[in-house]
Amino acid sequence: MEKNQNAGILMPQKTIGPYQVLSTKTVYRNPWITVREDQVIHPGGNQGIFGVIEMKAGSTVLALNSKSEVFLIKEFKYGIARESIELMSGGLDSAESAIDGAKRELKEELGLEADKWINLGVVDPFTTIVRSPNYMFLAIGIKEGQQNLEELEKLEIIKIPFTQAIDMVMRSEITHSASCTCILKAARYLKIA
Repeated sequence: MEKNQNAGILMPQKTIGPYQVLSTKTVYRNPWITVREDQVIHPGGNQGIFGVIEMKAGSTVLALNSKSEVFLIKEFKYGIARESIELMSGGLDSAESAIDGAKRELKEELGLEADKWINLGVVDPFTTIVRSPNYMFLAIGIKEGQQNLEELEKLEIIKIPFTQAIDMVMRSEITHSASCTCILKAARYLKIA
C-alpha cells in the first residue's frame, strides 16, 4: 500500500475493473483453496472489502458412447452434505492444459478414453466471489478400460441415455453447475435440444 506523501492518504496498488485495490492479504490457504481479502474503493467511491475464493482451474467431460449414453458419477460431496450426480470433473495439475487434464481425469475416474474431443468452452461457477474456471469437453468414440481412482475417491458410475441426462438437469436432479452447463451445451452442439 502506498501513502501519498502530501496528504497521508492510501493510494491504490492496482485496479480490477472499476475497483481500486488498496491492499490484498491471504486469510486462509489449504491445498485446494486460497481465500483472500481485498481492501477496495468501490466504483461509487466508498471503501469496502471483497473476499475472493481462488481454486485451481478444472475440467468437466461429457463422455458419450456409440449408443448415445452418457457416463455420470454418483458421489457423496462433503460441501453439500449429500450425494451428487454429475459428469466427470477434476482439477488441473499445475502447467497442465485443460484438454490434457480432462483426458487424464476421464481415464483415472471412469477408465475411459475417447477418439474425438470437442471443446465446449469455459464456465465460471460463481462470478462474484469464486475464481475457478472450468473447461468443458464433449468426448466421443469412447473406449472403456480400467479405473484408477485416488485413495479418497469412492464413486458409482451411472450410464444413461443422453436425453435422460438432459431431463435430469431440467428437473434439478443434476445440480453441479459445470455438469448442467456442459450437458446443455453438448445437447445444443449435437442438435438434441
